Amino acid sequence: MAEVIEALDKAYPPELAEDWDAVGLVCGDPADEVSRVLVCVDPVESTVDEAVEHGCELIVAHHPLLLRGVHGVGADTPKGGLVHRMIRTGVALFCAHTNADAADPGVSDALAAAIGLSVVGPLNPRADGRTGIGRLTELATPEPFGAFVERVAAALPGTAGGVRAAGDPNRLMRTVAVSGGAGDSYLDAALAAGVDAYVTADLRHHPAGEHLARAGAPALVDVAHWASEWPWCEQAAGILRASFGGTVNVRVSTRRTDPWTIGVAPARTGRVPR
Repeated sequence: MAEVIEALDKAYPPELAEDWDAVGLVCGDPADEVSRVLVCVDPVESTVDEAVEHGCELIVAHHPLLLRGVHGVGADTPKGGLVHRMIRTGVALFCAHTNADAADPGVSDALAAAIGLSVVGPLNPRADGRTGIGRLTELATPEPFGAFVERVAAALPGTAGGVRAAGDPNRLMRTVAVSGGAGDSYLDAALAAGVDAYVTADLRHHPAGEHLARAGAPALVDVAHWASEWPWCEQAAGILRASFGGTVNVRVSTRRTDPWTIGVAPARTGRVPR
């Protein structure tokens, strides 16, 4: 396992993680042998089920299991129960969160590639000008915003919430900012970059509305948090496959761990406030 952790730390350096984050090995013995790895976004019951079903000794997850400080991991609590189950079944857990967001390549590079965008540089660069949160990208051929939104929806796994967008459907898209995960804190950066659209997740009503009211504001595409980060799983899996030449079996999770399960589109004949 130590060799797998070394490869992941090289790709996603822990020093790139935010101060508040919790990354690295959560449970498991670095001295243990690993022959099967599951890569997922969320370390939750369904992905632990998947790891056990496929005989994986290690789960590599994007989101931390224990982000906030805890005083115990009792088996009668949801997260404590997962820790106990993983220990009992011999499944270790490693998390790469904001260090994977900021790495080059990282989460937003995977999102950009899935959509078919060419990366130009970071949206919110660090001092080296190479790493940082989000990416600035270009379309190979400009296309109307309406078509671009369809492109995003087709590129990402389906969720109950689907894809929302705000902007003129005929506006021509040439440059796009992307940021996997919750990204409304980078609305100002997207505006300053002068891009035509910004693709991210978890956009809230007031920040989105205030952004759109500003002159020259990029159009917005809001996708599910899980869906925006799921392409990273194949990126991380590819790094491990390349590092171990097929001696470690690496599986990308097929479980949808987006928490929303029902999406209802309002009827066109529904009541409209006057």
